[in-house]
Amino acid sequence: MLILTHDVNAPTSSEITPESHYLNRRSFLKSAGIASASVVTGTSGLILPQSANALALPYAPIAERPDAPSYLKKKISSRKLASKNPTGETLTPYENVTTYNNFYEFGTDKSDPSANAGTIKVSPWNVKIDGLCNKPGTYSLEAWSMVVPWLGFPLADLIRRFQPKSNAKFVEFHTLLDPKQLPAQTGSALPWPYVEALRMDEAMHPLTIMAMGLYGRSLPDQNGAPLRLIVPWKYGFKSIKSIVRITFTDRAPVSTWMRLAPSEYGFFANVNPTVDHPRWTQASERRLPSSLFNQNRRKTLMFNGYGNEVAGLYKNMDLKRYF
Repeated sequence: MLILTHDVNAPTSSEITPESHYLNRRSFLKSAGIASASVVTGTSGLILPQSANALALPYAPIAERPDAPSYLKKKISSRKLASKNPTGETLTPYENVTTYNNFYEFGTDKSDPSANAGTIKVSPWNVKIDGLCNKPGTYSLEAWSMVVPWLGFPLADLIRRFQPKSNAKFVEFHTLLDPKQLPAQTGSALPWPYVEALRMDEAMHPLTIMAMGLYGRSLPDQNGAPLRLIVPWKYGFKSIKSIVRITFTDRAPVSTWMRLAPSEYGFFANVNPTVDHPRWTQASERRLPSSLFNQNRRKTLMFNGYGNEVAGLYKNMDLKRYF
């Protein structure tokens, strides 16, 4: 994982979002005790991808944002950020990231979410926290649209705030269930609401992120606004969007794809190029942008290239069996 923080040249007062606006829009983060997400701390929260599938991760320089403060443009330029990417790979274009999506609540084609996402209202937004924790409750989250140099926060910070009990072994997530806002939920493509889950140690890993923005902008509706899960080594498998409920439990939840196709999708759903999906190979992947004449295919990396960081989570597990 590559986390970039800017060295502190204090911004001028004109470059900082007014405090009254900022405080009114951070009720969820304040209640969750996640102060590190603010401009005051100097933490950028930018995470660069390190491998093929992970290059679709919605993180890129805040400096690309037209209204980014000048000190960020100076300190976090696109060129400098790219130079710190150990892969040397080009970031996936914003247009591809926001128009090629899986969000079945808006339709099953990759282009459906960007075409249909205007029906969802992401502000105000409430997230219910329940299950095996000492501090359950419903917390308000408002969409951010101001100049703050961060794009997400570690899920671990959120989990600690709600004090899971010792017998809580798993974290379960639910997407909003509202066919008026998510029209494809009137169909039977999937059992609704969409459900995903992580083992507690996966959820607590510092690479696991609750994302609220991409490419220096607020998270687009089609990408899971206002709050979605990012698990870089499981990207493409565990990326639940528009989260409204987080539950701590002692039993392994049955995720949506496990329920729909248990022979194809296991609970762990790691990126493992040595295990073929029953209907296609995972040994290679097509990186965006691509075309009919340039498939832009390359070898898939184990754990999306994050093996050094996360392989220990699965020590002594047969990942061909526990797929």
